Amino acid sequence: MHQPSIQTRDGLKNEGFPRRARPANEQLERNTPPTHASVLLQNQFMTLTELKYIVALAREKHFGRAAQACFISQPTLSVSIKNLEEELDCKLFERAASEVTITPLGEEIVRQAQSVLEQASRIKEIAKRGKDPLSGSLRLGVIYTIGPYLLPELVRQVIAHTPQMPLMLQENFTVKLLEMLRLGEIDCAILAEPFPDAGLAIAPLYDEPFIVAVPSNHALAAKSAISAEELKLQTMLLLGTGHCFRDHVLEVCPEFARFSSDTEGIRKSFEGSSLETIKHMVQAGMGVTVVPQLSVPKQALASIYSAPNAPKKRAKATAHAEIPEVRYIPFEGEPPLRRVVLAWRRSFTRYEAIAALRNAVYACDLPGIKRLS
Repeated sequence: MHQPSIQTRDGLKNEGFPRRARPANEQLERNTPPTHASVLLQNQFMTLTELKYIVALAREKHFGRAAQACFISQPTLSVSIKNLEEELDCKLFERAASEVTITPLGEEIVRQAQSVLEQASRIKEIAKRGKDPLSGSLRLGVIYTIGPYLLPELVRQVIAHTPQMPLMLQENFTVKLLEMLRLGEIDCAILAEPFPDAGLAIAPLYDEPFIVAVPSNHALAAKSAISAEELKLQTMLLLGTGHCFRDHVLEVCPEFARFSSDTEGIRKSFEGSSLETIKHMVQAGMGVTVVPQLSVPKQALASIYSAPNAPKKRAKATAHAEIPEVRYIPFEGEPPLRRVVLAWRRSFTRYEAIAALRNAVYACDLPGIKRLS
């Protein structure tokens, strides 16, 4: 005679084989009050499927709808949840004729079950990424003085070429991004050298020149190029402490370092929190500043590089398309610059994702920027 298949607690079928008789000591243990250790041992039989059931019932508050959501019969759902309550030795739900109510303890357990299910789904994502490194999100950090000017174009390039790899973006200071890399909170970061060596893998992206920004009615506005010496006599507007670009500017004009302490000088009141704030302070005639080239409006760059011999009035009009009272002027000779790099943990194994991100950066429209391989 054909033996019926028996559905076991772990979801596997016992095809025609009787259950194994429990040893005498195991039978004895089941008849004694549970200790903390034995409760932990019993909890090992809890399944992800049962956790899905209680999450569904907590959401639907109705056995029939929860069973439909889980694609099982209502009796199966009811028995599974009752077994889990017995295993946990607590009541998760209050049953009524028309509605199911979750108990306070049940709410806490359901929240934990949701967290467990989310973590379990991540295991599948990790395995999937192992087969296709470009599949799944890439957590990218970017410093404040690069993000607003590179990210819009970079995100468009990533969507166009690797839509299966969405970017999860995080803007912050260099020090914070290095810490996030070390802790595994982000996968990679776009930074400007130099920064403390944290044992990271580094790939150069591009060298970015600096450009001087002055008010349009400033004495330097009529010049076609400016030297670092000429900036020594000016009121220099700086980013606040923590921005690496501030340190880059002070390397160009080290004499301004004495004004950047916490107690010194009027220039302290002219520190800004962002490059855009600094630009508007220049527009207001409060001083001059140095900015990275990608932060300069493209119309202004066109007037600098494409039409160096154009009449001054026309060049100014083009350069002032976004902030009318600001004039952008290149440095004389070889301009100071910063090297922008991509950094990631050496233990990060999605090399194809890193390569795809680099290619997306190289595909961006970066006027006047020297790309590095």
